[in-house]
Amino acid sequence: MAEKKKLPSFVQMAKNFAGELTTYIASGAPNVEEENYKKRLDTCNKCEHLLKATMRCGKCGCLLEHKAKWKTTTCPLSKWDPEILSVEQKDSLEVIRKRSEQAKLDAAKKKDDSKTGE
Repeated sequence: MAEKKKLPSFVQMAKNFAGELTTYIASGAPNVEEENYKKRLDTCNKCEHLLKATMRCGKCGCLLEHKAKWKTTTCPLSKWDPEILSVEQKDSLEVIRKRSEQAKLDAAKKKDDSKTGE
């Protein structure tokens, strides 16, 4: 019997989407060309983590019809990369990613601290 694929938690999916959406909007809401959109979807369609019934990524939980269109997004497995329009956007994306990673680390530390009673 095939193992059932599971999405990340609702909270994690919301965080993932909010981060991607923030970056997309901060960059001026740029979309990829139709040809690249189709390539991204083709890559996703071949991925073992795709949840085909809902067209969601099983790793991040994002709806691929949106995520694959946005120039600023990347596959969580690095199967496709963002298309950045300018050096400023690339720098902005890197800052946003670093802040997001730091926030995750801070949240994990806070959770560990609360478990140990510190």
